[in-house]
Amino acid sequence: MPYADNDGISLYYETIAPEDDEDARDAETVALVEGLGYGRWMWRWQKDRLAEEGYRVVVWDNRGTGDSDAPDGPYTVAEMASDLEAVLDAVGAERAHVVGASMGGMIVQQYALDYDRAESLGLLCTSPGGDEAPETPEETQARMFGVPEDADEREAIRYKMKPAMTDEFWAENDDLIESIVDWRLAGDASDAAREAQAAGVARFDASDRLGDIEVPVLVAHGTADRVLPVENADLLYEALPSAQRARFEDGSHLFFIEQAETVNDRLAEFLSHA
Repeated sequence: MPYADNDGISLYYETIAPEDDEDARDAETVALVEGLGYGRWMWRWQKDRLAEEGYRVVVWDNRGTGDSDAPDGPYTVAEMASDLEAVLDAVGAERAHVVGASMGGMIVQQYALDYDRAESLGLLCTSPGGDEAPETPEETQARMFGVPEDADEREAIRYKMKPAMTDEFWAENDDLIESIVDWRLAGDASDAAREAQAAGVARFDASDRLGDIEVPVLVAHGTADRVLPVENADLLYEALPSAQRARFEDGSHLFFIEQAETVNDRLAEFLSHA
């Protein structure tokens, strides 16, 4: 199993080679960074498509998640960005397109500010932080952090996850949701590690430094996001010097799962010109 080391913290990663082996040697790297508490399973809708497009794809577990170490918290977004740097160094990527969703998008912003390896950024359903950024609505926070005491593990995951999806998708895809629960049980962060990551999210604020990010950026967001309101994307787009914006109508927080094919098309188009 491949691991990167960041000051004694082991970080598990996987690489998916381009579909055409002849392209592997010269393939550009795309690194995917998951959201709060989620393991690398989160990118199963994107990783193979990007490999089909000719990229070498890197998926990995944030500290506290999956097969990576879970040091005592709280964590900072800067620490998690340094983990990404360790992973990209381990895979030998001189440059990389870095794509993050939710907390992963915060890590990606911090990474671009702290390191010089990023070729482009994909910021999905994320926020710049700061006083002007719309916060997670109270009713969503109650679902994410206030699980009923009598809920078992599976029920707790379903309870916390429901606001991240549209009601229509939730009602029509029970088998898929059950599979996601299985993947989350196997690869998500523990409660303690999730709280350690959440502490970093709560303190994150890149709002006054976004103008320093000069690489191409795709800002993508669902218009019906009940976790991080779409106005966060507007703030990012307005502050980043080289940003494109993609709004996905009626898209949830997990719009890249619900509308995977459309999202993948837009991401692939962006990366091909970045």
